[in-house]
Amino acid sequence: MGQSVSRRIVGATVVAGTLDILSAVVYTLIAGHQPLNMLKGLASAVLGDDAATGGLHIALAGLLIHFVIMAVMAAFYIVVADRMPVLKSRWVLAGIAYGIGLWAVMNLVVLPLRFGFHPFKPLGLAEQFFSHIVLVGIPIAWFARK
Repeated sequence: MGQSVSRRIVGATVVAGTLDILSAVVYTLIAGHQPLNMLKGLASAVLGDDAATGGLHIALAGLLIHFVIMAVMAAFYIVVADRMPVLKSRWVLAGIAYGIGLWAVMNLVVLPLRFGFHPFKPLGLAEQFFSHIVLVGIPIAWFARK
């Protein structure tokens, strides 16, 4: 018998959430920006634009928000996978598809609603697809398959 749903959700959240936020930190540093400001930007999605001028506690709130969102992403996939065995038997392909779907929701719906639409740049698009597919979708699918 497989692991409990809650254990798989927690595992997927911790692994995918950590990999994703580490990639965001690396991309932020490459762009010449401060990771704390990136985390404050995450917090501003919930706390409003004033969060960008907050202190360390706002950056920590941004990190918490990131992991809460990741938990929702993981929980959704794992619950659906328990009802659709093909998502477990073909977990790599399903994880790739889920990563693309997550990218689409975040970049074509959520971020434009919050920050307005920004045109895609090839390198940024490649980074986003890598992160959403390899660091989020596939790890979540791996945990779901158990």
